[in-house]
Amino acid sequence: MEIIVVLIIASLLVALGFLGAFIWAVKSGQYDDKYTPAVRILFENKKDNESKSTGKHPTQTDALSDKSKES
Repeated sequence: MEIIVVLIIASLLVALGFLGAFIWAVKSGQYDDKYTPAVRILFENKKDNESKSTGKHPTQTDALSDKSKES
């Protein structure tokens, strides 16, 4: 019975240690992403932007509109 109490106390100490390390990491800025916002504009998906501006579904091609212009 005594070993269960010792193991519970030890597990609580380990859990508190991990919680403390996580809080320290968050407060010290370990999870701040300073790189991605600066380069996000460089990786814009062209198809998504065209579909937003033209109202077309991203899988539609301009072949249909090209054929209609020829007639």
